[in-house]
Amino acid sequence: MEKNKDPLHGVTLLMILEFLVQHCGWSEMGRAVDIRCFNHEPSIKSSLHFLRRTPWARKAVEKLYVVTWREM
Repeated sequence: MEKNKDPLHGVTLLMILEFLVQHCGWSEMGRAVDIRCFNHEPSIKSSLHFLRRTPWARKAVEKLYVVTWREM
Protein backbone atom coordinates (compact mmCIF):
# COMPACT_ATOMS: atom_id res chain seq x y z
CA MET A 1 0.00 0.00 0.00
CA GLU A 2 1.43 3.36 -1.08
CA LYS A 3 1.46 6.21 1.43
CA ASN A 4 -0.07 9.50 0.27
CA LYS A 5 2.66 12.15 0.03
CA ASP A 6 0.29 15.13 -0.06
CA PRO A 7 0.88 17.08 3.20
CA LEU A 8 -2.72 18.32 3.08
CA HIS A 9 -4.22 14.83 2.83
CA GLY A 10 -6.54 14.29 5.79
CA VAL A 11 -5.79 17.72 7.28
CA THR A 12 -8.74 19.99 8.01
CA LEU A 13 -8.72 23.76 7.83
CA LEU A 14 -9.13 23.84 11.61
CA MET A 15 -6.04 21.66 12.02
CA ILE A 16 -4.08 23.94 9.68
CA LEU A 17 -5.03 27.07 11.62
CA GLU A 18 -4.27 25.52 15.01
CA PHE A 19 -0.87 24.34 13.74
CA LEU A 20 0.01 27.75 12.31
CA VAL A 21 -1.10 29.65 15.40
CA GLN A 22 1.03 27.38 17.56
CA HIS A 23 4.12 27.48 15.33
CA CYS A 24 3.95 30.98 13.81
CA GLY A 25 1.54 33.07 15.84
CA TRP A 26 -1.09 35.45 14.50
CA SER A 27 1.30 38.31 13.73
CA GLU A 28 3.58 36.16 11.56
CA MET A 29 0.55 34.64 9.84
CA GLY A 30 -0.73 38.17 9.16
CA ARG A 31 2.59 39.16 7.61
CA ALA A 32 2.67 36.06 5.43
CA VAL A 33 -0.98 36.29 4.36
CA ASP A 34 -2.28 39.85 4.73
CA ILE A 35 -5.92 39.29 5.62
CA ARG A 36 -8.00 41.13 8.20
CA CYS A 37 -8.96 38.04 10.21
CA PHE A 38 -5.25 37.49 11.00
CA ASN A 39 -4.35 41.12 11.68
CA HIS A 40 -7.35 42.60 13.54
CA GLU A 41 -8.75 40.75 16.55
CA PRO A 42 -7.73 37.33 15.21
CA SER A 43 -9.61 34.20 16.16
CA ILE A 44 -9.94 30.68 14.86
CA LYS A 45 -13.70 31.17 14.37
CA SER A 46 -13.41 34.32 12.24
CA SER A 47 -10.54 32.84 10.25
CA LEU A 48 -12.46 29.65 9.49
CA HIS A 49 -15.48 31.69 8.39
CA PHE A 50 -13.41 33.85 6.04
CA LEU A 51 -11.19 31.12 4.63
CA ARG A 52 -14.09 28.79 3.85
CA ARG A 53 -15.60 31.51 1.66
CA THR A 54 -12.43 32.92 0.09
CA PRO A 55 -10.58 30.40 -2.11
CA TRP A 56 -7.50 32.57 -2.84
CA ALA A 57 -6.90 33.18 0.87
CA ARG A 58 -7.40 29.52 1.74
CA LYS A 59 -4.83 28.50 -0.90
CA ALA A 60 -2.35 31.02 0.55
CA VAL A 61 -2.88 29.67 4.07
CA GLU A 62 -2.53 26.08 2.85
CA LYS A 63 0.74 27.04 1.13
CA LEU A 64 2.00 28.65 4.35
CA TYR A 65 1.08 25.47 6.23
CA VAL A 66 2.96 23.24 3.78
CA VAL A 67 6.08 25.43 3.90
CA THR A 68 6.00 25.60 7.71
CA TRP A 69 5.29 21.87 8.04
CA ARG A 70 8.21 20.96 5.77
CA GLU A 71 10.61 23.17 7.72
CA MET A 72 9.99 21.16 10.89
